[in-house]
Amino acid sequence: MTDALRLNPAIAAYTQALERPRADAAAAAPTFGALLEQTLGEAIDAGHKGEAIATAAVSGQTSLQEVVEAVNAAELTLQTVVAVRDRMIAAYQEILRMPI
Repeated sequence: MTDALRLNPAIAAYTQALERPRADAAAAAPTFGALLEQTLGEAIDAGHKGEAIATAAVSGQTSLQEVVEAVNAAELTLQTVVAVRDRMIAAYQEILRMPI
């Protein structure tokens, strides 16, 4: 019986040590909302950059190649955002169709 009493604190300490890295990793990992917010921020920045370069091209400050590259990057970003939005809507509709 005394061996069992000595093992219980050891088991509790071992279990606590196992749980600690998981809690730290979960706290360090970004949430889905934060990841989505960051991605949308980058998409907005790409759009603004494309507009700024296009405006600079009108005044002759940048080359046509830079304008085409910026507009293509903004378009690709917009297509990605639309695809993610469509997938999220489809996933939400699938959840609504699940039986309770």
